Amino acid sequence: MTMKKNSSQKEMKPSRDPKAREKQLINLAVNLAEKQMMDGSASPSVITHFLKLGTERAKVEQKLIDAQATLAEAKATSLENSKNAEVATQQAIEAMKKYSGTDADNHE
Repeated sequence: MTMKKNSSQKEMKPSRDPKAREKQLINLAVNLAEKQMMDGSASPSVITHFLKLGTERAKVEQKLIDAQATLAEAKATSLENSKNAEVATQQAIEAMKKYSGTDADNHE
């Protein structure tokens, strides 16, 4: 399906960044779907897609996905903090050994 440009549409250059390009294409697809829904030419699959997005189930699933992402970030942060604490503890032990006069290499 070829999209015709209206005189009101701006010339959009493709982004070199793949993520930004993907966002551009998604934006174009959503705009086209909106236009088709407004003029009554949207396919049943387009209509069904947007109907499903409005259901309670979709909203609950999105909340679950968001919660899982937050949990994963928290776990990663916790793991990083744990590693940092382990390094700090080891450094403190080494500093105490030096302070007490115990040679850190000779475990007495």
